[in-house]
Amino acid sequence: MHIALLEDDEDQSALMQATLEDAGHKCAVFGSGKAMTMALLHESYDLLILDWVVPDMDGLEVLKWVRESMDWRIPVLFITQRDEEENVVQALQGGADDYMSKPVKRAEMLARIDSISRRSQQANADDDELEFSPYILQRTSKAVKLNGENIEITRKEFELTLFFFRNAGRVLSRGYILETVWGRSAEVNTRTVDTHISRLRRKLNIGVENGWKLTSIYQHGYRLEKSELPS
Repeated sequence: MHIALLEDDEDQSALMQATLEDAGHKCAVFGSGKAMTMALLHESYDLLILDWVVPDMDGLEVLKWVRESMDWRIPVLFITQRDEEENVVQALQGGADDYMSKPVKRAEMLARIDSISRRSQQANADDDELEFSPYILQRTSKAVKLNGENIEITRKEFELTLFFFRNAGRVLSRGYILETVWGRSAEVNTRTVDTHISRLRRKLNIGVENGWKLTSIYQHGYRLEKSELPS
């Protein structure tokens, strides 16, 4: 997972970042609430971990901003020294998915993150055939059909297609697309992303006539979303 961590204690953030990266996650650290919200305008993450007492905007204010401003319900885990029942209730009612008290227990934190990840996955994640009408994606054969007709695409184009449909409605940064579809160490740049997406848009004939639109978001990335024919 690509995780954003809000923690202003440098020793604590370094320890948590090392723990998360040792477990195979990627972790970006932010020392203030404003720094995190600014990053969220330009980068994509799978999970937010929030401390409560941080500079500029506290964790609860960041959570409120996230729920009001972001175009998809990103999972949020609070990890904080505030452990009174009223604090837990306040965070959960504000939209947090889970809550942990400090000091952080490594195994418990990773278990809670795994649990949040499983809950946030789509119910049909294990299905071989996925339908996003009028498109059908077949994972084993890496095939895409439009209105029952096969579309000739490469393996990488299939992976990109699946990634977009599974994240429909969500703004995806170019960097996040590169990391997820091409792999963290891939020697490619954002121009590669733009080229592939342009080609994919033509091959799949993505447009209002087929009920979808793929939009470029200035200085950020792309969003695939449902679209209706104008009346």
